Amino acid sequence: MKLVGIVGSNAEVSYNRILLKYIKKQFSHLFDLEILEIKDIPLFNQSDDQTNSAAVQKLNQKILQADGIIIATPEHNHTIPASLKSVLEWLSFKIHPLENKPVMIVGASYYDQGSSRAQLHLRQILDAPGVNAIVLPGNEFLLGKVKEAFDEQENLKDKRTIDFLGTCLEKFTQFITLVSAVEGPKKPVLEPEDLYATGKIATTIDGVDKEADDWLEQAAELVGAVEGNTYVKLDRGLLTVDQLNYFLASMPMELTYADSNNQFLYYNHTKPAEEMLAARVPGQVGNPLSKCHPERVHKGVEWVLQQLRSGTMDAFRVNVPTHGPDKYVVHNYQALHDKDGNYAGVNEYILDFKPIIDWYLAQTGQKLIGDVDAVSSASVKDHHSDDVDAGTSASVKA
Repeated sequence: MKLVGIVGSNAEVSYNRILLKYIKKQFSHLFDLEILEIKDIPLFNQSDDQTNSAAVQKLNQKILQADGIIIATPEHNHTIPASLKSVLEWLSFKIHPLENKPVMIVGASYYDQGSSRAQLHLRQILDAPGVNAIVLPGNEFLLGKVKEAFDEQENLKDKRTIDFLGTCLEKFTQFITLVSAVEGPKKPVLEPEDLYATGKIATTIDGVDKEADDWLEQAAELVGAVEGNTYVKLDRGLLTVDQLNYFLASMPMELTYADSNNQFLYYNHTKPAEEMLAARVPGQVGNPLSKCHPERVHKGVEWVLQQLRSGTMDAFRVNVPTHGPDKYVVHNYQALHDKDGNYAGVNEYILDFKPIIDWYLAQTGQKLIGDVDAVSSASVKDHHSDDVDAGTSASVKA
């Protein structure tokens, strides 16, 4: 069972952080606990939307992927700290990772009441519309006089306190199981795509600006790439680089390859951009995918990549109807995998299907019937409306 513990304080020294560390160490037989800090989360400001900042998105993703959440809160002026309240504002503004998520509250304070008022307020906040967490009822773990509660190794001293904490945590794991059964199977959480290709994979070429117009020339020189009549041994063939280029250029479709780091590495350049079904120019090779698409369609591009990377789809197809009635152009996005089955990038191949259908009809003597043209009718029948919403489809086209 995977849990996340949120330190409800941005202080450098926090007994609530110590409490979570103790829970992680002492109760590892019950669950795997990852402790998250809120020190880097910006102050909530609706006029300065930081929802997509790295700090907020990291917290968002960690919560979504967890089976349950433990929040350890101090008490400041009879309520939770301002920093924790700010975090909860971000997590209920445009994203809602805590919705229907099992949550347990613990807290430590200097005085006898052990953050009881802060915990009460936190329960009310977590129950608010937009947050909608499912908080473990009762089982209030209130650690008072916290300066005296831990020994030098940051272990709780009192056996009764340890036993009660263990009982609360065992009930929380049972609570998570119950909530999971009621909510049904959990939808897979798809990681955000780095369209700017800021990461690094085994084949990434360092030392060259990805957005340079001559990336190919610089990168090839840096790694000593072969060309011309140098032979390349393939899985089932031995071709020169020139022969590979001839072969790929002869394909009756436009081919594009982007690796698993979302860096655009290849297209079979045979025509000037203005004559292509999807314009590409040599200077784009090496670019991150963010540079190959306008920002307004990044969400759609990300959606397609997430489906392919996660294995939700092996391929995604969409018709682009902007080429006129004499064409039926389809963009095909095919997931690529290495020999071990790991995602290795995407092959986008673009093809005008109309000549193929026309040839088939001529060869077989068959005719298409209906009150719409043959190609459009076929595409409507083959496309399921729940595969992708209209906005995503439009973004992929662009």
